[in-house]
Amino acid sequence: MEPISVLSAYPVTLSVAFLLGFIARQVGLPPLVGFLVAGFLFNAFGVESDSSIEIVADLGVTLLLFTIGLKLKIKNLTRPEVWAGATGHALITVLVFGLAFTLLGLLGIQAFAGLDLGRALLIGFALCFSSTVFAVKILEEKGEMLSLHGRTAIGILIMQDVFAVLFLTASTGKLPSLWALPLLVALVLVRPGIYYILNRCGHGELLPMFGLFAALAIGVASFDLVGLKPDLGALVIGMLLANNKRASEIADNLFSLKELFLVGFFVQIGLAGLPTWHDLGIAFFLVLLVPLKVALFFLLLTRLRMRARSSFLASLSLANYSEFGLIVGAVGVSNGWMDSSWMLIIAIALSISFVAAAPLNQISYKLFNFGRAYLKRYEGEIRHPEETIIDLGESVVAIFGMGRVGSGAYDFISGDFGDLVVGVESNANKVVDHHAKGRRVVHGDATDPEFWARTRHGRLRMVLLAMPEHHANLYALRQLKETGFSGFIAALAQFPDEAYELEEAGAQVAFNLYEGAGAGFAAQVEPLLAEMTGGIPRQKWSKEP
Repeated sequence: MEPISVLSAYPVTLSVAFLLGFIARQVGLPPLVGFLVAGFLFNAFGVESDSSIEIVADLGVTLLLFTIGLKLKIKNLTRPEVWAGATGHALITVLVFGLAFTLLGLLGIQAFAGLDLGRALLIGFALCFSSTVFAVKILEEKGEMLSLHGRTAIGILIMQDVFAVLFLTASTGKLPSLWALPLLVALVLVRPGIYYILNRCGHGELLPMFGLFAALAIGVASFDLVGLKPDLGALVIGMLLANNKRASEIADNLFSLKELFLVGFFVQIGLAGLPTWHDLGIAFFLVLLVPLKVALFFLLLTRLRMRARSSFLASLSLANYSEFGLIVGAVGVSNGWMDSSWMLIIAIALSISFVAAAPLNQISYKLFNFGRAYLKRYEGEIRHPEETIIDLGESVVAIFGMGRVGSGAYDFISGDFGDLVVGVESNANKVVDHHAKGRRVVHGDATDPEFWARTRHGRLRMVLLAMPEHHANLYALRQLKETGFSGFIAALAQFPDEAYELEEAGAQVAFNLYEGAGAGFAAQVEPLLAEMTGGIPRQKWSKEP
């Protein structure tokens, strides 16, 4: 019987890949685990890879690098806990894993026999990465993308992506042509023109088409012409666009397309061959090393002035292996630096690490509270600037979200009650602007669980939740209730169903944005405020809680 191509039988192969990805998603795992299993099944039933699936896989990796570039703002990587944490962790992991694998080989352990130091270090490098897909999924579901530990984890992952790209570039073993440097200069010079085109693409189908044009026609093609790794061109073009206000919109538009093409990459890994019991045994052994990665992240982050709680939560979100490890492994196999069986081993270890890490991240707070006394021993005396205590002082009213509505409410209330009102804003630049206008505003993010753990608000009697995102107001409302706040809570809503949800969660008033703003918001609650204070103006208002 002639072998079956994975794309020639696409009705069946697509259906199987979808169903297995769907099942993985239902049990709390990234769909890529299902796609890997689909590749193994295809291989078992005689389905073979072909040039078409390789093109799809390459497009997925290229768009992955392009979208990474779109998020790669250098200033976000300059924080010590990001660059030092990622660099220190990578160096230590590669050295420890590499030396350990070499030693196991010298001791006659069959799984590692034949590994010289160079190959062992390469495998250690492939295993030093953590999964961006997994971490983003976990942090988004828990609403922690903007928290300090969430931003730290994402920053470390981006640094790891940079390490992988540098490796991919060096792996070609070819020197670029003399035109490489002029090309880079030319790209910087024509950036204003690229911005001009981008800003006039609208919000429809032209925007993702522009992303493909920039990544493939400008980035990949130009770098290939001058002897540089084509994928690197996609990353560089993404970096050139990162400071444009529409960079995140491009990334959002290309997200589904990138994920679809990456299905080909994960299926292709499974098509490379079926794992043996020997391979499964090594994969399980590698999974047992994941706690060492977590412990190392925790130690490094606490040494970099983060609290034990933040360090633990960030480290736990990185408790896995990465799809980039598979990309590094694929390069190693294609260059003859490692045996092809290691690709299967890394793929299996990656999948098992996801299965193990998903439930642990769901109970991360309980795990920290369980080991709190022990973990806090590792905290340093000097705290991270974002983890100092926030004292709201004598404030009786707090307004969360100092946009137009929050600012209007602040001005209205402060006209009667002066310094007894304080604003809380998550954007540091806006905080500076409010200070310049004479408003008393502190920097803090109400969607960050750590904010509530380090905020002293014992004198508050009233809270106005004026953040533009409904989920942010709802989350802050629930956090207030959990801290035991028994005062009056008013919240902003854009739609009736949102107002109902806020009131069900405990808000006394859910103010509809479309019925007024700013002063109207404050005016609706001012009678209640006056009643709470006995109608006494600010000059005579007692500051006793």
